[in-house]
Amino acid sequence: MGYSDVYASWKADPEGFWMNAAKAIDWASPPSKALDDSNAPLYEWYTDATVNTCYNAVDRHVENGRADQVAIIHDSPITGTVTKITYAELKERVASLAGALRAKGIEKGDRVIIYMPMVPQALEAMLACARLGAVHSVVFGGFAANELAVRIDDARPKAIIAASCGLEPNRVVQYKPLLDGAIDLADHKPEFCVMLQRPQEVVELEEGRDVDWYAFQEGVTPAECVPVEGDHPAYILYTSGTTGAPKGVVRPTAGHLVALHWTMKNLYGVEPGEVFWAASDVGWVVGHSYICYAPLLTGNTTIVFEGKPVGTPDAGTFWRVCADHKVASFFSAPTAFRAVKREDPTGALITQYDLSSLRTLFLAGERADPDTIVWLQDHLKVPVIDHWWQTETGWCIAGNPMGIEHLPIKLGSPTVPMPGYDIQILNDEGHEMPTGELGAIAVKLPLPPGTLPGLWNAEERFRKSYLNTFPGYYETGDAGMIDEDGYVYIMARTDDVINVAGHRLSTGGMEEVLAAHPDVAECAVIGVTDALKGQAPVGFLCLNAGCNRPHPEIVAEVVALVREKIGPVAAFKLACVVDRLPKTRSGKILRGTMVKIADGESYKMPATIDDPAILDEIAVALRGLGFEKA
Repeated sequence: MGYSDVYASWKADPEGFWMNAAKAIDWASPPSKALDDSNAPLYEWYTDATVNTCYNAVDRHVENGRADQVAIIHDSPITGTVTKITYAELKERVASLAGALRAKGIEKGDRVIIYMPMVPQALEAMLACARLGAVHSVVFGGFAANELAVRIDDARPKAIIAASCGLEPNRVVQYKPLLDGAIDLADHKPEFCVMLQRPQEVVELEEGRDVDWYAFQEGVTPAECVPVEGDHPAYILYTSGTTGAPKGVVRPTAGHLVALHWTMKNLYGVEPGEVFWAASDVGWVVGHSYICYAPLLTGNTTIVFEGKPVGTPDAGTFWRVCADHKVASFFSAPTAFRAVKREDPTGALITQYDLSSLRTLFLAGERADPDTIVWLQDHLKVPVIDHWWQTETGWCIAGNPMGIEHLPIKLGSPTVPMPGYDIQILNDEGHEMPTGELGAIAVKLPLPPGTLPGLWNAEERFRKSYLNTFPGYYETGDAGMIDEDGYVYIMARTDDVINVAGHRLSTGGMEEVLAAHPDVAECAVIGVTDALKGQAPVGFLCLNAGCNRPHPEIVAEVVALVREKIGPVAAFKLACVVDRLPKTRSGKILRGTMVKIADGESYKMPATIDDPAILDEIAVALRGLGFEKA
């Protein structure tokens, strides 16, 4: 069956489709039906089943012949080490850690915050929680104390599992002072903290509260897997980058297992035993879905990478990892590859490695500009697949299903909806937009298995954030269109659609034009307040390494390009060259914060910003363009 047949089979019989997909999971007691719509528009999946995530990700592979296969490869160019853990070793480690947590009182339903760097123990902690039916909430290692405190107060964890430090290319990031500070700030206090001491930073443990990772496991009885109900929360993941209190996205256990297992073969096209690498962080949704859970569910080998796309030691580190570990399918964010391309514009480093094992490269996390895709395709000679999803959905909304059919790639589009997602383009009144016209992207309810059934202890906020704007639909917060072939185009966040003299324009469309300029490595376009036109676009350009051309020349060329490709209607006249763009640690450009700087508005320092000093640089650049309020 091709893609259109598979999608049609889901649409004709959603219940049958998802019951069939559920056969891939080992249930303690199988579901009698897929969808529970008794509380619509709040939907649940497989509610009458019982199942254990850790059993499906670890134990069943040990029992079914994969005991000696490598489950996790930890590759840390920062420490210069590579560690391999088989499925049998992983089961032993996870059962022991779970047993120690159980001995300290952790049981089904308890919350546990995990605050760790990119080490295998982060995955072991997630799996140990899943083994007991405890609900984990991973907070990005090194996150500021006040942000960690907010999450402690919302999740109310019985325990926190942390490491003594994280490692950056040129520094050791001390976690203990941040953890102590967060616990001091939080109203809720955890009963105990488990500390993994890394040799680069050994810390003093607080008596009566902190226990050593290894010492507290000594002599405990390993824990067996505890089956939980299908709608039991597997984890809470707080969305970042938004104003106000973070939203705790809840991931339901059974739907999560079914959906992620389905994607590995059908979307990513990988078979059990192959090496799958998502170069992300366990603190983000990609790390949850595609470093930890999905590859292990399907018996793949997953890579935990402690490094950066450039600087550990150079822009060839991604290709070195792919070659060393024979990666079949590789997944990272476009921003990572733009950094690689900027440092190595001719792709010289790619030629130094044997990438014959690599079949596909996947991009997600933000819009993938066509220029970066073409550069990667030209140098790697494999399909480069953009696909679109969100923290809330946990897996792909629109993509190219490589395990079903390799559909033609259209630059600028993440291709087509996955089964389970009925995507509609709506205007402000909720009416469907004509083919090819820009509008709000919404998904007809119910959302498929694995997506969020709600927010942690915040049902009203869930309804307001996602359900109320377009009744009967999930509001994605993204704007885009669908073409005559059914391909979806994600043009911008809804907030990034700007109104220039009455014309609705996508900043993403303008960024696409800027990125196509041969000297531009990366760019961003924001809409700033304009007394005459309502809003006006402003472009920020980062240039390729080694580009020595005069900046005014390049700016004039990109202004002319936008006029040529989009038209005078865009009123694109202002652009400047900057060294770098403000981003979250996951690579998303902080366009909203840049707009506030330009408009002279106060803003909250984003908790996930990579380097706050960049915002001062942006303000200087904006003043140079005449924005006196910046």
